[in-house]
Amino acid sequence: MSNTELEAIRGRNLERLFNPRSIAVIGASTDLAKAGSQAMLSLKGFPGRLMAVNPKVSEILGFPCYPSVGELPEGVDLAVLAIPAEYCIGVAEQAAARGVGGIFIISGGFGETGAEGGRLQARLAEVCQSTGLRLLGPNTSGFINPHAKCVASFVPGVDQLRKGRVAVVAQSGGVNLSISFLIDHLGHGVSLAAGLGNAVDVSAADVLPMLASDPNTHAIALHLEGVPNGRALFDAVREATAVKPVVALVAGKADIGEFAVSHTGNLMGSHKRTVSALAQAGAVVVNSTEELAQAAVLLATCRLPAKRAASVALVTGQAGPGLLIVDGLKSAGVNVPEFDVAVTDQIQQHLPPMTFIKNPVDTGRPGPGFARIVEAVAGAVEIDAVLVYSLSEPSVLDPVVALSPARAQSGKPVVFGTLGLRADLGPALEALSTANIPAVLSPERLVLAGVALAADARGRWNAQHRAVVPHVSAKPVLTGRFDESRAKALLSEYGIRSPERVLCYGREEAIAAFARLTTPVVVKIAASDVPHKTEVGGVHLGIRDRQGLEKALDAIERIPTADPGKVLIEEMAPDGVELVIGGVRDSSWGVVLMVGLGGVLAEALADSSVRLAPVGASEVQDMLGELRGHKLLDGFRTLPVCNRDAIAAAVIGIGRLLMEHPEIAEIEVNPLRVNVESALALDALVVFGERAGAAQ
Repeated sequence: MSNTELEAIRGRNLERLFNPRSIAVIGASTDLAKAGSQAMLSLKGFPGRLMAVNPKVSEILGFPCYPSVGELPEGVDLAVLAIPAEYCIGVAEQAAARGVGGIFIISGGFGETGAEGGRLQARLAEVCQSTGLRLLGPNTSGFINPHAKCVASFVPGVDQLRKGRVAVVAQSGGVNLSISFLIDHLGHGVSLAAGLGNAVDVSAADVLPMLASDPNTHAIALHLEGVPNGRALFDAVREATAVKPVVALVAGKADIGEFAVSHTGNLMGSHKRTVSALAQAGAVVVNSTEELAQAAVLLATCRLPAKRAASVALVTGQAGPGLLIVDGLKSAGVNVPEFDVAVTDQIQQHLPPMTFIKNPVDTGRPGPGFARIVEAVAGAVEIDAVLVYSLSEPSVLDPVVALSPARAQSGKPVVFGTLGLRADLGPALEALSTANIPAVLSPERLVLAGVALAADARGRWNAQHRAVVPHVSAKPVLTGRFDESRAKALLSEYGIRSPERVLCYGREEAIAAFARLTTPVVVKIAASDVPHKTEVGGVHLGIRDRQGLEKALDAIERIPTADPGKVLIEEMAPDGVELVIGGVRDSSWGVVLMVGLGGVLAEALADSSVRLAPVGASEVQDMLGELRGHKLLDGFRTLPVCNRDAIAAAVIGIGRLLMEHPEIAEIEVNPLRVNVESALALDALVVFGERAGAAQ
């Protein structure tokens, strides 16, 4: 069987797994305390063919029971394995031989338990890869497909989840159900809710393409704990977000990665890499399960066109909540622009004098002209979405009547935020849902709505404008030790300049080099086994005379090293702002690039931005804009205006270098001294081998 044929079988079997017409429960039992019995009970409403495997009985719960997997009818779509881990390998092989499409393993006892479990897990993966059988799990609570009335889960009560338009794909079975219940509490349903568990075979990257073409799915809620194949996930998210919104929650925020040599790894910790990559691919990244459910439900209802910087307007019936909402939007970087005169003139016709109408529009208690105001705001050409907030007052405001004309006339999303007595809210929320107008409860959730709409539009725009992958030339493999001078020479081949310098072997060469260079100079230890020169007293700045040179050389000679006698004499660079730029070869995401505020305080400031390579100039400009200290680049106080084009060229160059030299694991330039004219690498580090580690 060719690889192409095998992949086609795997694709068909994935569909069979999640949309089965026949299901067999392996390890089914009459004992209600066992998972196999719970699985049968959960599936009793399945409209397709349901059967069991148990050698001791011929029938369970009225469904036929077969003595072994080998005696099942051929072509069963899904087999649920409720048996101990050590028996799963043989059963998986039998299922594949019998033409089963996919299996779901409830049991734990695999990779999460240690070495022996890891070996069992590896054997499961081999069975799937060689036969085309698909596997969900192991160690998961399964999945729910309400549209197919398939509850392949042993957790009681999940059969009550309503069908809807949001698909949930979660690493954890427990998180999968938590998100699904949150969506249910919001009055919505799921199209699919799958817990991936150990994800031996079926990963998020496998499920996303299937959901992207699923007519029942309008948005995808994604939860991740680890990403073993980040590039595959990146491609899957990018392709999915082109047609449907993806909202993602990434666990592991406290993990900043472990890198022994450079600042770069610590400044692009594994969680940061995952978050940045998902956003770069077009996903909306959130911080909690509640935000995940709320944003996914919203985006399943409405979505903005792709746009780099979407703008929102707020109409509020109460000034205090309105202030909180606008503050939240602006703090998150969402545009809340002032209206032009034509729009404010329209609004003013329906409001008393002295009311704030530039954006937000503070109407005071909603009056008869409220609908006209919202319509005028929605018609503003500079606005992409309208947020409306008003406390529930059924006697003065019918939100469906007030918002429907604006949405119909403008075609733009209109989101209603409110709070009130539960008895008042119920009918209003039901009416809004029927009218397909999204509604949220609280000012904070309305902020989330605006942020999610803008982030989805921006992510899609970024994905559409992603840099074209450059042609990777065949380059000679680099070998040997790389001291700072050799590292800078390599960087210069990729357009990254450094000050004039001379690498010296011994005191006489250092004295001769000092005489040739323009003073002042910096004198540095050049030993390749001393990556952090400043910490050991190996960097001496502003050397102007022979006496200063001798003193610096004496200090450097006292530093222990396996590579003694090497010093670098380099002309001092002009004043400027110090950045750190770098890249690592991540085992999951591939080449990852970073830019941040640099110098000796790089890690203390921890102000950095991350992207997957390749990047274009506009992406680097976005990275610079994400820095908390980005104002330092624009002539802050006595600092020079920085040449952002030169910074972009340096970051792009590092990306190209890493892509053309797979033998390099990590590169760092710290600091990169930037002023209005140039960007100069003052120190450089090249690391070979597997130092970058895996992302989480």
